[in-house]
Amino acid sequence: MKIFITGATGFTGSRVAPLLLENGYEVRCLYRASSNRSTLSDPKIEWAQGDLSDTQALTSAMQGTDTLVNIASLGFGHADSIIRAAKDAGIKRAIFISTTAIFTQLNAASKKVRMAAELAIETSGLKYTILRPTMIYGSPRDRNMWRLIRFIRYSPIIPVFGDGKSLQQPIYVDDVAQAVMSCVSNDKTIGKSYNIAGKHPLMYNEVIDTITRQMNRRVWKLHIPSKPVVAILSLFERMRILFPIKAEQVLRLNENKDFSYADAQRDFWFSPLAFEEGIRIELKT
Repeated sequence: MKIFITGATGFTGSRVAPLLLENGYEVRCLYRASSNRSTLSDPKIEWAQGDLSDTQALTSAMQGTDTLVNIASLGFGHADSIIRAAKDAGIKRAIFISTTAIFTQLNAASKKVRMAAELAIETSGLKYTILRPTMIYGSPRDRNMWRLIRFIRYSPIIPVFGDGKSLQQPIYVDDVAQAVMSCVSNDKTIGKSYNIAGKHPLMYNEVIDTITRQMNRRVWKLHIPSKPVVAILSLFERMRILFPIKAEQVLRLNENKDFSYADAQRDFWFSPLAFEEGIRIELKT
């Protein structure tokens, strides 16, 4: 079986492609001229240059492959182009990475785009599976935990916007890659969507405590009321003043983001790492 991967050079994709190769699949990866392919040096990988917004070029790049694994974000409005190209290329089976962020209560613009993308997938006629990971972490390439780790290394004070009691359930990147691999040849997952998450939920305060314990660091958590922070950040954003954190991120931090993965466990034996185990591995990289 030959698998076509979008988003292969990204953080998650760079773990999915090698795993598929290790398990006997042929792999062709889409890349842009500006892509950094250094993380995928295996000579067995076939490369096809193209762009997600160019349906004709994308169709040509997909020709001769059997299965689509779309890891590229669905939040940029390319779902229709990707689906059309896959169907025109004769692809029947497709795995799409979405996100549990579609369940946010916030009126985020990306939420509407992603929900529309999922609807397009569900009505596409493809033999699809949608995987919705929570926050993905696992190496210096992740944009979430590594930033927190770096902050903890250099500061004895960690600002927490809110009470830090909202639940988080980050997922280790290799568990996402394994979920993709498990679904590729598993017909039981066709026509289904799955939330996938870390082994157990934990409060944001516990996330910090877990990391500092692993790093053998003592820090002081400085809890700051979230409402005034959101108001100030929103003002900055309206004034187009750049700031390292956005109002929406603070609001999301104070939402519960715990999800059951029972369906994934039942259908493809999904068994994720606990955060303590995953962060221990990340700190060794």
